[in-house]
Amino acid sequence: MKKITLPIITTKRLLLRPLKKTDKEAIFAYAKLPNVGPLAGWKPHDSIEDTNDFIKFSFDKQEFGQPGVYVITLKFSSKVIGTIELHSYKGHKAEIGFVLHPDYWNKGFITEAAKAIIIYGFEHLELRRIQYCHFPHNKTSEHLAQKLDFTYEGIMRNAFLLYTNESLDDVVYSITIQDYNNQQLSWLKTFKKTVSIDYD
Repeated sequence: MKKITLPIITTKRLLLRPLKKTDKEAIFAYAKLPNVGPLAGWKPHDSIEDTNDFIKFSFDKQEFGQPGVYVITLKFSSKVIGTIELHSYKGHKAEIGFVLHPDYWNKGFITEAAKAIIIYGFEHLELRRIQYCHFPHNKTSEHLAQKLDFTYEGIMRNAFLLYTNESLDDVVYSITIQDYNNQQLSWLKTFKKTVSIDYD
């Protein structure tokens, strides 16, 4: 299966680049925290080996035709503050997922990174649908979905199995290519002027 080449994506404050093995220490710094992983359904990392396993898993997914994981870095310092990806890629659709170091919460960084990845997904991967899911208790993600102009679709009951063997509902949203092309994303026109997607 052909491996997808990831471009470098820059915005006003961020640079998104492909994940590297050398990012392990920066990722472990937030992946070990008890208030990070469980929000997305994964167990906090107990050791740097857990982070190495995550990186290997991410690389392995690329070998099977998945786009792969971006690290979110601060544009002017190159500091790694999180990751973002279009996972569950099926050629015409994918799901957006991300994680951010708590030191950088509530500063608009995920909103900025997600907007850039949405543009990349529709204009470069030629997706027809980008899905977004979160647990019902995660009100921050609910507000993010609203800011990004995702359309609420409903709740999938018992859709996610946690590492604790507990099942949780998933709240489901989407943006379709029709939404994207028909100017239904209020932020798109202005934000596109701040984004650069470079394959060199």
